[in-house]
Amino acid sequence: MRSKFGVRTAPAGSTGGFRSSGVSCASVAAALPGIVDGVEVADLELRRHVETCLRCQAELAQYRRVLRTLHTLRTELLEPSPELLPGILMALEAAGERRAMSFLLTGRRAAYLGGIAAATAAGAAGALVIAGRRHRRVAVAS
Repeated sequence: MRSKFGVRTAPAGSTGGFRSSGVSCASVAAALPGIVDGVEVADLELRRHVETCLRCQAELAQYRRVLRTLHTLRTELLEPSPELLPGILMALEAAGERRAMSFLLTGRRAAYLGGIAAATAAGAAGALVIAGRRHRRVAVAS
């Protein structure tokens, strides 16, 4: 269907996908990334559809612009700001210190628990020794 300006438009009630010679705009949109990247080759029907469909031509132009921009970014050398490296190093150092403090505190907890257990065992052993000596003194005195 053509508008009053001579541009092809989708028929009323359709989803907007044009068909010319069995190729729809949706199938062209799905195939364009591979074609533009050079992975796939466009068949004759698809090329004819793109030649006659303004929507697909615009899609193709957009992919080409994106590829040009990506190529420009690939060749462009970006210089980091002078304070970026010291900032990263300070953040790493702070994270390392937090991790070390956490490790030390965890290690100290284990040492404290071990010390308490040893002190309790020594206290119990001492109490048994003292109780045993008192029991012997009482037995020897009688």
